Amino acid sequence: MTRTEALDTVALAAKLLYKNGQTSQRVVLAVERLGHALSLPLTLHLSWSELALQVEGMPYSEMVGAMPLGVDMGKVLGVMRVIDQVCEGKLPPEDARCAVEVAASHYAPASTPRFALFAALGAAALGVIFGATEAVSLLLMAFSAGLGALFRRWLAKVSENPFIQPLSAALLAGVVAAAADRLQLSGAASSLTALCPCMILVPGPHILNGAIDMARARVAIGLPRLTYAGLLILAISIGLLVGLEACGAALPPAVSSPGVPFTADVTAAGCAAAAFGTFFSIPWRLLPLPIAVGMLAHGARWAAISFAGADVATGAFVACLLAGLVVAPVADRLHLPFAALGFSAVVSMMPGFFLFHAASDLSELVSIGSRAPVDLLIGIVSNGATAFLIILAMTFGLILPRMLLSRFLPPASRRLPTQVENKMPGFMQGAD
Repeated sequence: MTRTEALDTVALAAKLLYKNGQTSQRVVLAVERLGHALSLPLTLHLSWSELALQVEGMPYSEMVGAMPLGVDMGKVLGVMRVIDQVCEGKLPPEDARCAVEVAASHYAPASTPRFALFAALGAAALGVIFGATEAVSLLLMAFSAGLGALFRRWLAKVSENPFIQPLSAALLAGVVAAAADRLQLSGAASSLTALCPCMILVPGPHILNGAIDMARARVAIGLPRLTYAGLLILAISIGLLVGLEACGAALPPAVSSPGVPFTADVTAAGCAAAAFGTFFSIPWRLLPLPIAVGMLAHGARWAAISFAGADVATGAFVACLLAGLVVAPVADRLHLPFAALGFSAVVSMMPGFFLFHAASDLSELVSIGSRAPVDLLIGIVSNGATAFLIILAMTFGLILPRMLLSRFLPPASRRLPTQVENKMPGFMQGAD
């Protein structure tokens, strides 16, 4: 290969890994390892909208436009396998680019029927976890989420704006919930009918990837990731509230729900993990992994809350810590994006319920103005603080095992050659 061909091959691999949800440090390690295998020692620099590949001691460099807006574990798995084959001498360097292209095209996103079906399943599962027991309300959640998934797939064909899909799906959920309000469901069921189809839209992998970058002091990429995730949540909240308001309805106030039996809670958690695994294009053969980890983690959360009297944030931390201990070595072994795999397992704990209630109360506060009751302000602070603490607990619970295992047990099969490794601080080697 010429240096130009080698550089183009490495740039393509970097772009595919970065835009499909691989963690930043793993992208850097994999790309620099591939470059060395192609006799092209280089340094990869990441920013939000582009990748810069600088060849050491040579005038060769390349800028690649790419933004980490998507999550496709199949494509990441395929590209990582090609990189390993090249680095281990099992694939000739001149065939590397073709192999990367084939690997990326081999894994297609989930089909539209499967996408819609699992969206419906995930919303109903979240309803069970949050205490919904009425069959009518669960069916309405499933219908709203499935219809929203079909709408999102159609919008993906007509617009590349990343905010249009979640905003429109949430707006549709608000309309369906407003129409369902005439069925006079119980308070908890009425609220969850609106919220559960929106909770499956929460961008968990972007939150986790951003948190990992911030923990690694990659502020230049971590902050944009978190900002993007926040804007997605804002779009979902706006869509839900506009949909409800357009039909003359409002989000019912949060009410306490009865405790969910252990069996129902764990089973629903497995269904939610399967739904999000589908959203992130996990291959069928690997889907049992996040399902099993999700059920195990949710069982730990249920026990912490029911037996130890832990609050929801502490329960989420315990569950995510357990999930992180399992997912971190498995993600290394299978070359899967840690954030997507980890989030698939613990998605049902994301505090969408509290986030959307805080947004609804804030909208009502603005509408009422100075005449707003004190209880409304208390509700905003309480829901907002609870959501923040849960996200913080989940993030630390998931990334702490990742960071510790990467520091003390770096995967030898994926370490960089010595001359490349020596350039990096010890804490960063082999880490996400």
